[in-house]
Amino acid sequence: QVQLVESGGGLVQAGDALRLSCAASGGTFNMGWFRQVPGKEREFVAVINWSGGNTYYQESVKERFTISRDNTKNTVYLQINSLKPEDTAVYYCAAATNFLRVRADEFEYWGQGTQVTVSS
Repeated sequence: QVQLVESGGGLVQAGDALRLSCAASGGTFNMGWFRQVPGKEREFVAVINWSGGNTYYQESVKERFTISRDNTKNTVYLQINSLKPEDTAVYYCAAATNFLRVRADEFEYWGQGTQVTVSS
């Protein structure tokens, strides 16, 4: 059984940095991060392949966001620098069998999400 558990969210100030974690169990997958605000669709942020050797980002975040993974800890990370109020969202990690998937419906497993709130 695949389980994904996010952590690391919280209330931060604009300009701060934050690192989100996603602890995975039940297999090794290509992993992605998405975010969602109320009333909007879940938005792709970044994806990393199973080995960590390949990554892909939404264009608007690639300068400030870094996805990484430590397979010895079965954990995927999302480092967010220079946080902006518009980064406020629930951040979800997700697992996919195939790499370079960017649509939410292409990911088979999801975590429960972690709230990130950025105050100005």
